[in-house]
Amino acid sequence: MSSIVFIHMSNQSENITIAEASKVAKHEKACLENQHVFVPFAFDTFGGLAPDTVRLLNRVQKVVNSNSSSLKVSNFVFSRIGFSIQKGVAAQLVARLPAIAL
Repeated sequence: MSSIVFIHMSNQSENITIAEASKVAKHEKACLENQHVFVPFAFDTFGGLAPDTVRLLNRVQKVVNSNSSSLKVSNFVFSRIGFSIQKGVAAQLVARLPAIAL
């Protein structure tokens, strides 16, 4: 892996951590006041997930696995989340395209 790619990837990780901390700062107090636990769901457009996001998705995956007899669900949650992120990014990119005059 080249140093440029490594620096870019480490910056992505830092950005995810910053986004996660920002979400906690914004929402944690209101959640605690209402006796709720706040778990930030932070990711970047290249598929990187924040550590708390991975832990949450692993817990959801365990529940899915325990309630399904199919072997096909082994990575279902992460696959669906990845697809949804890609779909959202694509929609944003298409929305930014200039209008084509007919």
